[in-house]
Amino acid sequence: MLNWLWFGFFLTAAVAGLARWLIGGEAEVFAAMVAALFDMARLSVEVMVLLFGTLTLWLGLLRIAERAGVVEWLARLLSPLFAHLMPEVPKGHPALGLITLNFAANGLGLDNAATPIGLKAMRELQALNPSSDSASNAQILFLVLNASSLTLLPVSIFMYRLQQGAADPTLVFLPILLATSASTLVGLLSVAWMQRLPLWKPAVLVWLLGVALLLGGFMALLLSMSSAAVAGLSSLLGNLTLFGIVVAFLLAGALRQVPVYEAFVDGAKQGFEVAKDLLPYLVAMLCAIGVLRASGALDLALDGLRGLFEWLGTDTRFVDALPTAMVKPFSGSAARAMLIETMQTHGVDSFPALIAATVQGSTETTFYVLAVYFGAVGIRRARHAVGCALLAELGGVLAAIAVCYALFG
Repeated sequence: MLNWLWFGFFLTAAVAGLARWLIGGEAEVFAAMVAALFDMARLSVEVMVLLFGTLTLWLGLLRIAERAGVVEWLARLLSPLFAHLMPEVPKGHPALGLITLNFAANGLGLDNAATPIGLKAMRELQALNPSSDSASNAQILFLVLNASSLTLLPVSIFMYRLQQGAADPTLVFLPILLATSASTLVGLLSVAWMQRLPLWKPAVLVWLLGVALLLGGFMALLLSMSSAAVAGLSSLLGNLTLFGIVVAFLLAGALRQVPVYEAFVDGAKQGFEVAKDLLPYLVAMLCAIGVLRASGALDLALDGLRGLFEWLGTDTRFVDALPTAMVKPFSGSAARAMLIETMQTHGVDSFPALIAATVQGSTETTFYVLAVYFGAVGIRRARHAVGCALLAELGGVLAAIAVCYALFG
């Protein structure tokens, strides 16, 4: 699947570039596409260098947690749930604890912590995978849930809105929470359908209902607070949790008489190896995305969508928010740029800007996640991971549009 997708990006870009040259007389499009190749190759290295430091830090801390038994404890806690969702993963396996930590970090918007933990979890799952290059069912479920972007505290979106002068930066909190819950639910159900997972089992239902009640209580609490209080709580809780995880790992290691410094250095050494393995996959995917953007294919698709919805006689205000939705599966930085551009063009509290912010907070860079997580363990056959992840992405986008029309339309 990834082979065809990668080839399709270049083929689409080539067709769009030829059309702009032969029909529009824009011969400079090829210069832009070639420049995009080199720019994305450079960006790949920059991303790897930035990721190297983060990986080194968190893989070192994870080694302390592993030796202190924290990961093993988390694995035992979630064994009843994952016994049904990931039946091929043995009870109490370290991957289960790492998956739990990854989901917690993602939910709190701690991307810097979530990525290295997720890569470590993917490597543990690969150790159980009978195939060296084909994704296992457990790896697919983990990746799709990761790509569904379940974020409870979208602090970065609040910051973007604050920078653009929003009177209430947290105005999109509830829409994001509802939309990201929808994307995660769609991702889980799509994988469950493909893998015939028994979601009706009591152990699974207890966990799902428990999470739903916790999420509902959290939403009720935040809705009772002022926007300023929510923004302050979001920032405090995110940073406090991140530093709390560091201190908890160190304390657990000290209590279990783990040589924390030596353990940290031992785990941190893996950071270079993991980052080095990622580079080829990052170059391949980011270069394809760069050429696709430079060819004008995305702009052409947007104009076509606008014309389609005008022909259908439906409201087209949401179309101005679609650039963020269209580029988000490919590039997080491009989606952020699209979001800020929408805010500046239409106004930070305009309807398109509110939808774009909700989309940005409730969707994930699907192809980047695929490239990084599968690339780290050499997976080349993604099986149904791509389809399920994109379906979750679509669910998040549609939910974002529907929720914004319900609340702001």
